Amino acid sequence: MTRMDDAPDLTPSAAEAAPAERRALVDLAAVRSNVAALRARLGRPDGASAALMAVVKAEAYGHGAVPVARAALEAGADRLGVAHVTEALALRAAGVTAPILAWLHTRDTPFRAAVEADVALGVSGMWDLEAVAQAARAAGRRATVHVKADTGLGRNGCLLADLPALAARAAALQDEGVVDVEGLFSHLAVADELDRAAETDAQAVAFGEATVVLDAAGLRPRVRHLANTPAALTRPDLHHDMVRVGLGLYGLSPFPDRAPAEFGLRPAMSLQTTLAAVKAVPAGQGVSYGFRHRTAEPTVLGLVPLGYADGVPRIAEGAPVAVAGRRVPHVGRVAMDQLVVDLGPGAAERVGDPVELFGPASGIPADAWAEAAGTITYELVTRISPRVPRVHVDGAAVGEGAA
Repeated sequence: MTRMDDAPDLTPSAAEAAPAERRALVDLAAVRSNVAALRARLGRPDGASAALMAVVKAEAYGHGAVPVARAALEAGADRLGVAHVTEALALRAAGVTAPILAWLHTRDTPFRAAVEADVALGVSGMWDLEAVAQAARAAGRRATVHVKADTGLGRNGCLLADLPALAARAAALQDEGVVDVEGLFSHLAVADELDRAAETDAQAVAFGEATVVLDAAGLRPRVRHLANTPAALTRPDLHHDMVRVGLGLYGLSPFPDRAPAEFGLRPAMSLQTTLAAVKAVPAGQGVSYGFRHRTAEPTVLGLVPLGYADGVPRIAEGAPVAVAGRRVPHVGRVAMDQLVVDLGPGAAERVGDPVELFGPASGIPADAWAEAAGTITYELVTRISPRVPRVHVDGAAVGEGAA
């Protein structure tokens, strides 16, 4: 029987000091480098340079909102963008004081808390404009708003036919001292498809028409923003006063046929763990649920303790995995907590050897797993679950455990 004084130390301090069984390693030095690379591309045809909004919604695309926000601001980002007010309030609670814009609301959005925390609010129609105005009156302070025009995407945003009425009401509230219409913005639909430039051009024209509508109502928004990461990288004519950069901030390319390095970007996330089991198996061995894979010859299988509960897409099959610096194929179906790799006949890898699914250390791009799952890189990195600890480093430790 194990004596109490021989039992492992499971106090919180000991647990915190132990290496993570699995981790999403996030290099904040890469984030800062990406901000610098993006800022260098924000020139406009008139010779001026647009401001940069770092979009840190969805926990900074899965990278950790607070550390990424701080790194981006240190590197020169001018503002932060989030979808939900609750995301903005979490940043404020963490001590982030930079300007923040939140733009996706419901009837239950805490508008008053947003106004009191000096969070700018996107408004897409009369209902949210009036809700923001009511919150501003209750808070006893002016609310900062950015009017969102629907220039063709069909999600939130005010249709151009309805924009005159919204602009007139916003102007009246501004004259009353209830709101400050600081911005006008919209969102591009196909800027990541360079062969569809005509549709992006049409949205740009519509955005110009929205500017005219606000001008006619007596509104002079100081911050107009239309460009997302694809347009930030390829359409300087759409940079206006500010661009909103999401995917590029994390060193990922929005174009399937163009690598991040072409734009001076460095991927910031590495998804890492270690081998949990290694075993030699005969030819014909079934692998994982459904026996979607059977070994063609005697080989060695390795068990990787990451599965769809950790955010690895269940549908992904055949993507490369780095084990001790060597690329091997993932085989069979991804399970809830684990997946299997074929290490090959006579493989020498052992339990505890480092594993990386994607990241700079292995050189495996996140796109490889996204392609195997039939999805996009945006989804792949944002779906890494909270069960996987985010470990933030500053450059030097990025390759640890991966090679």
